Amino acid sequence: MGSGKVTSSVTGDFQGKRITVAGLGVSGVPAAKVLHGLGALVTVVNDGDDDRAREQAAGLEVLGVTVRLGDGDTLPEGTELIVTAPGWKPDKPLFAAAEAAGVPVWGDVELAWRLRKPDAAPWLAVTGTNGKTTTVQMLAAILKAAGLRTAAVGNIGVSLLDAVLGEEQYDVLAVELSSYQLHWAPSLRAHSAAVLNLAPDHLDWHGSMEAYAADKGRIYEGNRVACVYNVADKATEDLVREADVEEGCRAIGFTLGTPGPSQLGVVDDLLVDRAFVENRHKNAQELAQVSDVRPPAPHNIANALAAAALARAFGVPAAAVREGLRSFTPDAHRIAHVADIDGVSYVDDSKATNTHAAEASLAAYEKIVWIAGGLAKGATFDELVAKSAKRLRGAVLIGADRALIREALARHAPEVPVVDLERTDTGAMLQAVQEAKRLARPGDTVLLAPACASMDMFANYNRRGEAFAQAVRELGA
Repeated sequence: MGSGKVTSSVTGDFQGKRITVAGLGVSGVPAAKVLHGLGALVTVVNDGDDDRAREQAAGLEVLGVTVRLGDGDTLPEGTELIVTAPGWKPDKPLFAAAEAAGVPVWGDVELAWRLRKPDAAPWLAVTGTNGKTTTVQMLAAILKAAGLRTAAVGNIGVSLLDAVLGEEQYDVLAVELSSYQLHWAPSLRAHSAAVLNLAPDHLDWHGSMEAYAADKGRIYEGNRVACVYNVADKATEDLVREADVEEGCRAIGFTLGTPGPSQLGVVDDLLVDRAFVENRHKNAQELAQVSDVRPPAPHNIANALAAAALARAFGVPAAAVREGLRSFTPDAHRIAHVADIDGVSYVDDSKATNTHAAEASLAAYEKIVWIAGGLAKGATFDELVAKSAKRLRGAVLIGADRALIREALARHAPEVPVVDLERTDTGAMLQAVQEAKRLARPGDTVLLAPACASMDMFANYNRRGEAFAQAVRELGA
């Protein structure tokens, strides 16, 4: 399976080879160091020429790596391979020059895959527009509960290069992969993989929804045991149908409804498995209770089912699924309950940075005062507002592109009261929370689910969530 059986041969593969690493940053610097250590003649090219880039360049030049700052478009003479940072867009002149010269391009994931040892741990891989990190962390918790040596790696946690080259011996890896990473990983072959959902995102990078979906679908190529898909999202099942997998690999669905054969789903208040049981046409295996999933919001239950499907594909017993889900604590700013004040619940889902994530968040509550807005990144909000209108008690809008949401509310939820906040200073979130309190009634939820990126007002979604939580604490005080 795959093309990556290397240990002693690896030095021979890279010794004296002229390799260009595209981009410094969190993936480029480790890749350059690893390749240099394997005897390659490494040149790093980088668009930027700021203080941080110079500092990283100096660290590499001491080792004997050549670094070219301020020119990420020109292909260095004699280049035999490019290893790129995942964020570099496929339409860059550097890659056009590489294609013209017949030079292959790998991402850091492809490099890690090819550098695995012969007895390397198999990969259980997860992608999707939303929910990747939570699902991979749940999966790692379940695998650990089964007594397996594992780590959450890839787009989170331990870097893949560190995981495959380090001293630590793993039984299996839980791997989060973005569409960017998958685009540059042609020979990756996972044990089993899941695509959680597909919604328009990063289309400026991929060029079209079709190209974005195709890159997500690469995660299924060569799967050995299971291709896990979302029954409620037909596009994910279509990707399974199109994938070239190993003989005997199965399509395994997850659903919030009653599961059919070869599916995991929900019956009453139980998560059940009708895929990895004997006589799956008649039998089901209880895995956990819905209350074992925290928080038990619908999209998070879906994440838990996907994680359970991958774990079960690896042979993990049902008891470990329950134990792993019970021990799992979600990261901050993901549907995090902050406080109850005067009968109103305040929930921070600052991580809902696109409409698909916000829709899942809004579906988790009955009556909502919605705090939304920020940088829309080209998104439209009509579908989101139309689907969520009946749940909205009111809306408080902040950020650069709030007018787009206000206009969608006027079209699809004209009866919902809207507060439009122009201010963008540090006190804006406190005012937003105060306005939300005024609109809310006992039993309601004030939900920060912005459906937008944060960088117009905050350094990142974490800072935005922290500002919300601090404002709620001030309100309670």
